[in-house]
Amino acid sequence: MTDSSTSRQVARPPVTSDDPIFSRAAVVASCVGFVLIGALQALYGPAIPALRKEFGLSPSAAGLGLSAHFIGGVAGVLIFDRMFGRIDNRRILGSSYLLMAVGAAGFAVSRNWQLSLFAAFLAGLGFGGIDYGLNQLFAIGFGPRSTAMLNILNAHFGVGAILGPALLGVVGSQHYPTVFLGFALLNLPLLLCLGGVRSKAPRSTSGESTAAEDRTQVRNRSLAMVLTIFVALYVLHVGIEVGVGGWEPTHLRTVGYSAGLAATATSIYWLMMTVGRFLVAPIALRYSAQSIITTSCLGMTLCLLLATVPGLAPYAYAGVGLFIAPIFPTALPWLIQAAPRARRAGALVIAASMIGGVVAGPALGKAIEWSGVRTVPLLLSGISALCVAATLWLSRATATPPDHDSSPIPFEETPNECSHHDR
Repeated sequence: MTDSSTSRQVARPPVTSDDPIFSRAAVVASCVGFVLIGALQALYGPAIPALRKEFGLSPSAAGLGLSAHFIGGVAGVLIFDRMFGRIDNRRILGSSYLLMAVGAAGFAVSRNWQLSLFAAFLAGLGFGGIDYGLNQLFAIGFGPRSTAMLNILNAHFGVGAILGPALLGVVGSQHYPTVFLGFALLNLPLLLCLGGVRSKAPRSTSGESTAAEDRTQVRNRSLAMVLTIFVALYVLHVGIEVGVGGWEPTHLRTVGYSAGLAATATSIYWLMMTVGRFLVAPIALRYSAQSIITTSCLGMTLCLLLATVPGLAPYAYAGVGLFIAPIFPTALPWLIQAAPRARRAGALVIAASMIGGVVAGPALGKAIEWSGVRTVPLLLSGISALCVAATLWLSRATATPPDHDSSPIPFEETPNECSHHDR
């Protein structure tokens, strides 16, 4: 055994059950937190009829509530990313839960639309901090099980996205203040579980930094391009996710399905996305992120092509939900391993995914105006093909050279980034 390999082994202690980043209670609380952020994001749309009536808004003005939330989310990701390493994990997450609670409660009780938009922005700030912080911590907090745990965490986001609108549908959109206030209050008990989150992440040594730099020498020559392609993958796949969710009902009705069946098929699409993340968790223990994401992008593309056949469309869209499910949570550990010295890589791709969700709707709508609703799956399959190309390129660009150690590269690479273990 060489001195350098000894240095690597000593400098990079694994995260063990004796020194976990999360206690079991904190893991459960984190999953509940993702149920809440999923529900909150999904509540704005179903509340639009009541918002229009209460504030006298046009459809586009009523939709600004979700836009303000997303703008806050992007800002939250970037702001809290700056704080990681300077403020401990518990304060970051606690501040995020409180911001989301205050914002959701403010949206519930406000009787002025401008104040409601500001409240949605505050809720978005907290949303961004929770989304970024927990994804980052789960990405490095469970060793080889991190990818599996990330999929489980993000599956709970889908659970919330299904339950929130369903609850509002039961009580009626006119009671949206009560529902928003209820979800705001549910954030508060989660503060009690933050004691189970490790306050600081372990620091790396200079030996680890040198070894990691040696192992990533080839990759770092094109680090900017690697990050660019990762951002593109996130933006494109979120565009497909939003595009199917927004346009599947219209496409199905255009090709002859009833409004009720189209709505049910769209709900099944979101359900399959949630189920897919639970299903991929055990798979992630045996297969690499590259293999999972490549398979997902290929399957997603095939399903979108099948959706051009009217008789197969509802089933094909369900398949899209199943295949697209692992991409967001599975790509994050891959990115962290591929670009350990890019301190803000995780924040960049998560913020990009939120921006992609905002931009995708108008961009796809304009394309559909030119080509017609029947081309929806064909347009989306073209975007999905770009995801395939991006994944194949990343697989080659981030492959570990055969003459180097193939063990995972730790995220922290500089003293500033050691607490980026907090994401």
